[in-house]
Amino acid sequence: MNATTYRKLIAKQLNPDFKFAVEVVEIPISQPAGSQLLIQNKFAGVNGGFDTLLCRGDVPYVNSIPPFDLGVEAVGKVVAIGENVKDFQIGDAVITTLRGGGYREYQVIDANLALKVREATPELLTLIPTAISALVALEQVGEMKSNEVVLVTAAAGGTGHIAVQLAKLAGNHVIGTCSSEAKAKLLRELGCDRIINYRTENLNQVLKQEYPNGINLIFECVGKGIFDTCVENLAVRGRLVVVGFISEYANNVEQITQPRIYQQLFWKAASVRGFLMPHYKEYIPEARDRLLNLFYTDKLKIAVDPTQFQGIESIPDAVEYLLSGQNCGKVVVRF
Repeated sequence: MNATTYRKLIAKQLNPDFKFAVEVVEIPISQPAGSQLLIQNKFAGVNGGFDTLLCRGDVPYVNSIPPFDLGVEAVGKVVAIGENVKDFQIGDAVITTLRGGGYREYQVIDANLALKVREATPELLTLIPTAISALVALEQVGEMKSNEVVLVTAAAGGTGHIAVQLAKLAGNHVIGTCSSEAKAKLLRELGCDRIINYRTENLNQVLKQEYPNGINLIFECVGKGIFDTCVENLAVRGRLVVVGFISEYANNVEQITQPRIYQQLFWKAASVRGFLMPHYKEYIPEARDRLLNLFYTDKLKIAVDPTQFQGIESIPDAVEYLLSGQNCGKVVVRF
């Protein structure tokens, strides 16, 4: 390793427009000490919604005082180790999920925060932490069963396409919403039972006509009118899990006036439940191991969006691309 400096992306100010909030800085590479690893990042996963909320100062459990580092999941290779490191060697492929460790070319991290993997491939960025969120949200919050009707919104996205497969593996009838034929094609390949392109079909009308008894479990990450329609079509004892609301991440929160939500939930004994991974940390190890096993045994297909984003400077474009809803699968930046 000959480099002495590296580049990373930081939030220089709070701004609802991600590209105006961030800048690329160059800093010296620190050498690992004690039980630390120096990792050269090869790929980073893009979480446009979380990134935007951070740069607006709207993530309540994060102290968002600029400047601060950005990016979460990264896959790379160990290029140096501290003197106390026993379980890693130079050249090992690893994945990390430390906030601020993603949007940078190198990172120094405690060895116990890195996970050794077979190969540094971008597919792993969908498994950890994205797929973990999908699995924990469905099972722990949504109480997923078998032989139910499960609806996944934004089903061709990084999280959605995993939720579709997990619901199918559990033995459910799965509906997926999407916005283009390319996304519908992906969902067909994943075995989605009913694909609803909400640009060419009316979601509310389809659900009422084809699923008159309602939807048992909804994995919802879009928000706005999609959320309203989902609540309206919950089955008796149906569960809607709010995994996000990407339609409002880059905009001001929409103010609405309508009957309170209990008017719709009470008579069906239905529920709306929020999911946020930091509140379910105890489920991560088991979920991670199970998902890696599903992936390595070819029971879980990983979709990485084919659009190429190369280098630190491309990250704002990658965030904008994801928020525009064009992606099929996980959006990844290559270093």
